[in-house]
Amino acid sequence: MPPDDELELFATAPANRSDRVDPRAPLADRMRPRTLDEVVGQDDLIRPGGPLRSLLESGELPSLLLWGPPGCGKTTLARLVARAAPETPQRPTPLFEPLSAVMAGVKEIRAVVDRARRSLASGRRTVLFLDEIHRLNRAQQDALLPHVEAGTVTLIGATTENPSFEVIAPLLSRCRVFTLKRLDEEALGDLVARAAGDATRGLGASIPPLEAEVRRAIADAADGDARRALGILEAAVSIHRQHAPPTEPLSVEAVRDAAGGRLLVHDRDREEHYNVVSALIKSLRASDPDAALYYAARMLAAGEDPLFVARRLVIFAAEDVGNAEPEALVLATSAYQAVERIGMPEGRIPLAQAITFLACAPKSNAAYAALGKAWDAVTSHGSLPVPLHLRNAPTPLMKNLGYGRGYEYPHDAEDGFVPTPNLPEALGSPTYYDPKPIGREADLAQRLAAWRERRKRPRST
Repeated sequence: MPPDDELELFATAPANRSDRVDPRAPLADRMRPRTLDEVVGQDDLIRPGGPLRSLLESGELPSLLLWGPPGCGKTTLARLVARAAPETPQRPTPLFEPLSAVMAGVKEIRAVVDRARRSLASGRRTVLFLDEIHRLNRAQQDALLPHVEAGTVTLIGATTENPSFEVIAPLLSRCRVFTLKRLDEEALGDLVARAAGDATRGLGASIPPLEAEVRRAIADAADGDARRALGILEAAVSIHRQHAPPTEPLSVEAVRDAAGGRLLVHDRDREEHYNVVSALIKSLRASDPDAALYYAARMLAAGEDPLFVARRLVIFAAEDVGNAEPEALVLATSAYQAVERIGMPEGRIPLAQAITFLACAPKSNAAYAALGKAWDAVTSHGSLPVPLHLRNAPTPLMKNLGYGRGYEYPHDAEDGFVPTPNLPEALGSPTYYDPKPIGREADLAQRLAAWRERRKRPRST
């Protein structure tokens, strides 16, 4: 069993921890907030009266899940939360046991639980912090569940993925979920300015104050990630020192050199993937080509398969544009084939053409909705007999049974239309396809209305 001073990461730390700063540690580690008041960008949770601060001030520390994007402060907040509740002789500051779900399994969790039982016997609780808890599989989460349920450990889990999908329901039901925001430019700018001005933990002893343009450049390159912002600042200062005197302010050029290419937040099979795809489709549906191009570019720049984007456009053309502009499906299919054959980066060109055409095209989902209504009729009524006049009669027996009797060949009719009903009699005269008076579907709507009216008229025999 490790000694208490290795487990009590915060129990004996003084209020001012500046004497424990390791100057060799990365800037992001040195500048890690020491109190809730130093945390930036999560005011909705930790402001006075906010839900998380109020919970802690009440003296309670239930099991929590902190859900948010990379670099928003989940790990920092977990450490602060573990020691933020007021300490009393009856309720000392809990022990803090950090594990990463990337490396830890059932064995490591059980070891923490064993130590927690011994600590609980002496009156001290244990907080088990599981970083990237979504990496635990179902069996590992099942192994953790009874210890959380019994209160042997208080769980604080951190995850970048939606807990609804990644955490088993029994464990999720025993945790309070707090959603952390992506850090905006203002929060990142404040963080960078604080690091640049702090002479003890930050860089304030070695660089002049940062100009506003430099802070904005760092915040922009960090893409919502505090850790990345401080890493860029540290690297930019190192680059700057090689080419400029110490008294010269940090330049935007040094920031750009330090930032390199921006790494976009995207994935192939998790929530952010579906968020951006949904935004693309809904922007197309809203006839907003600018937004649709942005989300498509974001997916492609992050390494998304361009054929996946092209497939979504083909589906959209049939589902949302439909007969209001039949050329949409032709163009979307052609764009898919072009991307498949010419590859990237040139494949972006036909994709851009298809995206802008689909966004600007008249929209109708009437064909897709009609299939849904017909599908419902099939599931409700089963396999109704096909009317006799629509059946083929390739044998004399079938002809004697009435197959094909009364069928009229529409091409022989004067205007190419025969008003004979064609649905099974049990269905009556439902309307499945209701074309919209939009684009080229308006012509279909007019013709179909006339045909349906004629089909309702009694026929002379």
